[in-house]
Amino acid sequence: MYVSENVTGRTVSPLYDGCLAEPQSQRTRWVVLILINLASLGCLVWALRDVGFGDLKDDLATIDYGWVALAGALELIVYLSQAVRWRLVLRPVVALSFRQAVRAIYVGLFASEVLPFRGGEAVRCFLVTRWTQLPFSVSVASVLIERVFDGGWLWLGLWLSLKYVELPKQLGYVNDGLGLFVLGGAVILGLALFRPRPPRSALRRRGWRHHLAVLMDDLARIGHSRYLYLALLQSVPYLLLQVIPIWAAFQAYGFDLGLGAAAALMLILRLASIVPQAPASLGFFQIVTKEFLERAYNVDSSEAARFSLVLWGVVKVMPLIAGFIALAITGAKLGELRKGAAAEGQSGGAVEPVSSR
Repeated sequence: MYVSENVTGRTVSPLYDGCLAEPQSQRTRWVVLILINLASLGCLVWALRDVGFGDLKDDLATIDYGWVALAGALELIVYLSQAVRWRLVLRPVVALSFRQAVRAIYVGLFASEVLPFRGGEAVRCFLVTRWTQLPFSVSVASVLIERVFDGGWLWLGLWLSLKYVELPKQLGYVNDGLGLFVLGGAVILGLALFRPRPPRSALRRRGWRHHLAVLMDDLARIGHSRYLYLALLQSVPYLLLQVIPIWAAFQAYGFDLGLGAAAALMLILRLASIVPQAPASLGFFQIVTKEFLERAYNVDSSEAARFSLVLWGVVKVMPLIAGFIALAITGAKLGELRKGAAAEGQSGGAVEPVSSR
């Protein structure tokens, strides 16, 4: 098991070369970043074009802040559920404490919301590598496993929503694409997770062959463990919990919309998060929420736009605060974590295990 709090023995490996790393060209990076922010700004302006800010002021004066507080608290609990799942995925290969998992997730969430190109996943993988000596490639693989789990349940949820909720038919094509992506990811991961473990002689090789053997051995440990199936089941409450803050925000705003509408909006917002966006998803979040409420439930355009701002505050502000606190507790600077994660991604970031195989 990997249990040390320090990182030693970094070596270069082709594993995950460039995975989750920054773009190679600094000029291209800035051009893409500017275009993303301009597009997000355009989405924000378009979404709020009918908003009377006097009406928004009245809304904020009459909103039920008890429901708002409940929504914010439940949004924080969502990530505690994610920490439980992540520990289950990693349990066969590393002794990651619940406290470490929560802290890494919140720091990664904060990084994804404030840094360009949403590098928070790389940051949380880097933190686990730094705390436990788990090879960076294995930590990245655990996040990819989570994404396949999420994709499968999201596909099922959106398929059910398309059957029972009046949603734009174009989402059916999106769901088909998601299904193909999940299937492909499941096949690739399945080949890695369920293949026999490499012989012990392979683990004694030097250089990149050793790190590849360690990666495949750890993936086989995960795949042959019952904890992988428990993690798959844990994905259900993790996703369902994300519905409740949206439903609570509906209640706070006085919308007569139920859990079904909240679930459909959660699914669409999760799918929309794949698109590159400005920090904290500002702009794209608002237009997706507004268009969903207006088209699916005939909510007044201005009211839907005003609610999108309230919902954005509920699901973004509290996790950002929690992430900032987690970063402060970690005692590291975000820029340093980002650079460390990028370096690990480019080199493979493999570290020697502290115990013999």
